[in-house]
Amino acid sequence: MTYVGTVNTIEIDFANRIASAFRGIVGNFAKSMEARRTARELSALSTHELDDLGISRASISSVATKAAFGL
Repeated sequence: MTYVGTVNTIEIDFANRIASAFRGIVGNFAKSMEARRTARELSALSTHELDDLGISRASISSVATKAAFGL
């Protein structure tokens, strides 16, 4: 019985690690899609509007990534 209990615990731990990794991948994918959407929206603004926000066209990608990933 001890052997079966140990195997089940190992299998559950492995499944939890796989699920956690999958959640991380999905979370990062969602954040990256958010960054792309933000960059697309910022790119649609005029240079004057970007200046009002203190953002240059060259920094749109960086600003969008920081906003999505909380950096």
